[in-house]
Amino acid sequence: MFTGLVEEVGRIERIVKTKGGLSIAISADIITSDLKIGDSVNVNGVCQTVVSVSKNLFEVDTIGETLSKTTLGKLKKQERVNLERALLPTTRMGGHFVLGHTDTTGQILNIHSSQEGNSLKIKYSKEFSIYLVNVGSIAIDGISLTVAENNNDTFMAAVIPHTWAETNLKYKKNGDLVNLEFDILGKYALNIARQNSGKKVDFDLLKKYGFTDD
Repeated sequence: MFTGLVEEVGRIERIVKTKGGLSIAISADIITSDLKIGDSVNVNGVCQTVVSVSKNLFEVDTIGETLSKTTLGKLKKQERVNLERALLPTTRMGGHFVLGHTDTTGQILNIHSSQEGNSLKIKYSKEFSIYLVNVGSIAIDGISLTVAENNNDTFMAAVIPHTWAETNLKYKKNGDLVNLEFDILGKYALNIARQNSGKKVDFDLLKKYGFTDD
């Protein structure tokens, strides 16, 4: 599990085709300080398992299913990627619950800059619009951001200058694809609502799903 607060921007050093997908080597200065084989790392919003690590380099193996659902298969050598190590129990939860399980990809339609910061307009498949609400959370390439506006198959996300400077967003341009993960809490709430459609909401129902102990 992650927070969506990017720790550093790494660089793709090597991409090798394997029988089942790709082996990707990424250089990083910060997260490699205590990274171990078997650790989880969020790479552009995709949870990956470390299979090799040295002083300033680590490798992950990406399988075909992940490549089909994310942008990892489109990565190129020297491209910059957002990196975050897995959440520790003692870590302050500054972003939101991010699993690193990409739901779909979106395309940047417009990047607008102003004195207050930047905003992204992203197009995505409208079948996922049910998971977005205004001022709700979304992870874009692993970055915890807030939905400023939702229009069925496009949405706007505002990005403060600090986030823009400390992530790979500053390298993005119109037309680029990004990984999208919708808020897991919203997904669970929607699933519960669907399962109980037409049922009366009472204390027994709330207790069943852990909302009350009374």
